[in-house]
Amino acid sequence: MKKAYNQDEAIARMTFASVYPHYVTKVEKKGRSEADLQQVIEWLTGFTKDQVQTLIDDEVTFEEFFNKAVVNPNAKLIKGVICGYRVEEIENTLTQQVRYMDKLVDELAKGRKMEKILREE
Repeated sequence: MKKAYNQDEAIARMTFASVYPHYVTKVEKKGRSEADLQQVIEWLTGFTKDQVQTLIDDEVTFEEFFNKAVVNPNAKLIKGVICGYRVEEIENTLTQQVRYMDKLVDELAKGRKMEKILREE
């Protein structure tokens, strides 16, 4: 019998390296830079550009990625809908963290000012 699709498990097993090029393409297509993307990733996770590259080279899963990250305490201020889900209502911590990243990348691509993206209380 085939196991039912579980979004949380699928996200956990997905590699960051497989998604990162899509983030870059999305933001660059809208006139933002990879440096802007890196600033957003560093704000959310604490990872420097070199650390991000190492994680890409090592093909870590999102589960490994966020287990190594120091998630910004202000990430809880990220609100809104991404991929049909309200990020503040997602119960699985890892899935919520990945959706935080997706939401920040989306805001970056939509031209939102960096000061607004990098939330401060």
